[in-house]
Amino acid sequence: MTEWPPFAVTVDLAVFTIRDDTLSVLLVRRGSDPYAGSWALPGGFVEVDEDAATAARRELAEETGVAEFGGHLEQLATYSDPRRDPRQRVVSIAHLAFAPDIPDPTVGSDAAEARWWAVDELVGDDGPALAFDHGVILADALERVRSKLEYTTLATQFVEEPFTLGQLRRVYAAVWGTAPGLDTFRRKVLSTNGFVVAVEPEDPAAAEQGALLFRRGAAMALQPPLMRPGAAPDG
Repeated sequence: MTEWPPFAVTVDLAVFTIRDDTLSVLLVRRGSDPYAGSWALPGGFVEVDEDAATAARRELAEETGVAEFGGHLEQLATYSDPRRDPRQRVVSIAHLAFAPDIPDPTVGSDAAEARWWAVDELVGDDGPALAFDHGVILADALERVRSKLEYTTLATQFVEEPFTLGQLRRVYAAVWGTAPGLDTFRRKVLSTNGFVVAVEPEDPAAAEQGALLFRRGAAMALQPPLMRPGAAPDG
């Protein structure tokens, strides 16, 4: 019988939220080797009795202190370079998490520190070099979360109801790093059935605010998408 060399499976988490109108990602400072003292995405090994999705939710709860994560969570990609971890062959199944109002992080047992970083601090040459291949994972996750806002209504989860179109537009500006054109944005939001629902004039909140207010609609997808400024459509 052929003996296959052992390898481990981990989950790594790119956890995003918006703090002070800034897209932010959760990083932990590693407390042990390899890469002791370096910043990394939170994550851990998949236990023998778990699947990857269960492990991702467990690690998410441990790192954020949120027992029941109600935000967006999806599998991002699998990272399997044989040299990505100096300890042994380790395959990582990375996940993307994106939600509003995630609290300050808790420090896991194998981390020395945990904090939110503004994405802008990490994408340039001045940011810290992340452990393992986490810089690659972060770049892929950032592109995924930005594209999510092009073809879904996920942005509406990041504004308190009722909200103005200006408040909703600030969500796009935070995630994309630049605000969508005002006229294009208003036209797209208001012409997409179920994107937002206008608050009736008799609503007391509307009268107090003196502005057009909206609530989330039932739509989940945008077709055609709301493209980022300067982005070319697929195809």
